Amino acid sequence: MAHTSPLARRGVLFVLSSPSGAGKSTIARMLLRADPDIALSVSATTRPIRPGEVDGVDYHFVSLDRFREMASAGDFLEWAHVFDHRYGTPRAPVHQMLGEGRDVLFDIDWQGAQQLFQQAGGDVVRVFILPPSVEELGRRLRSRGTDEASVVAARMARAASEISHWDGYDYVLVNDDVERCFTQVRMILEAERLKRSRQTGLIGFARKLMA
Repeated sequence: MAHTSPLARRGVLFVLSSPSGAGKSTIARMLLRADPDIALSVSATTRPIRPGEVDGVDYHFVSLDRFREMASAGDFLEWAHVFDHRYGTPRAPVHQMLGEGRDVLFDIDWQGAQQLFQQAGGDVVRVFILPPSVEELGRRLRSRGTDEASVVAARMARAASEISHWDGYDYVLVNDDVERCFTQVRMILEAERLKRSRQTGLIGFARKLMA
């Protein structure tokens, strides 16, 4: 389902958000494997690196002082303070990917999505993923095995607040089956790529046909 239109188009800034544990990162990884025309915006964070993560691939791991310097310099498209750590989207790589005609995927929370929309408006497509139930969300968080019980409890306590922002998104999906949810995400992305407003080559193409 990769983009194959002969028309030039503007890139899509494609946002996936969800409460922690609802599946946005899993679906983001599936999308990156399946679609060569979209690339991940790698966030900077002050949180410690987890086992199996790679600096520069999963996140850019930086000190709090360095993060503050980048924020002060305007180096972030958006940034937020989440669970005692800071997360931000570096501006330069996003602009580079858009310049190369690629779509950019964002695995960010509602605060980041709101800031990104304020900065880039019409190029932003926001998808919010809900868990099928609170019980299933808790089960998924515990099954990760990467967080202590206190962190899981904090994420569960925060989930209701995160879910309350569902109406700030263009699309809202329930992830009760990851394959079906992934298929829906791909359908949304493909439809957004085909929007007339993004087909920058359409006017010239149509004029040639009418000549």
